[in-house]
Amino acid sequence: MSRIGRLPVVVPSGVEVTITENNEVTVKGPKGTLAKALPKEMDIKLEDGHVVVTRPSDLKKMKSLHGLTRTLIQNMVTGVSEGYAKVLEVNGVGYRAAKQGKKLVLSLGYSHPVEMEDPEGLESTVDGNKITVKGIDKERVGQYAAEIRDKRRPEPYKGKGIKYADEVIRRKVGKTGKK
Repeated sequence: MSRIGRLPVVVPSGVEVTITENNEVTVKGPKGTLAKALPKEMDIKLEDGHVVVTRPSDLKKMKSLHGLTRTLIQNMVTGVSEGYAKVLEVNGVGYRAAKQGKKLVLSLGYSHPVEMEDPEGLESTVDGNKITVKGIDKERVGQYAAEIRDKRRPEPYKGKGIKYADEVIRRKVGKTGKK
């Protein structure tokens, strides 16, 4: 049995889970509503405040989908009740981040400022050299944070660039000059 898949998803108070045919799961909560079509093979049931996912057989594909389906439901429930946030840090001389309305403006050593529009349902805030991306959909928060990071990835010699707050950059020793 899948150790993750067999765990029931606890539905907190104020969160409403609806499961329609073809495994369309809709989760409503204080922060918003999320809907996702989950694998049709899985059997998803709502039982007294818990969502239980069971699999039809022990095929390798079913075992994989079992844990995935349960985790996707858990992420939806957590998203509408608490929300998700990713924090990025801008490091480097002259590297800056600023907000202009719904636009994130990054000065990253290029000849032009890089402008990024906040996607629908996501919000980014800037505090000094920290950029925080917030939203209710874990996948979209992570994707937007990754797109911001890709504008200037941290380099291994001085650590300049945009990195996640909890990321550790493996540093390299630079060249040594002749004496």
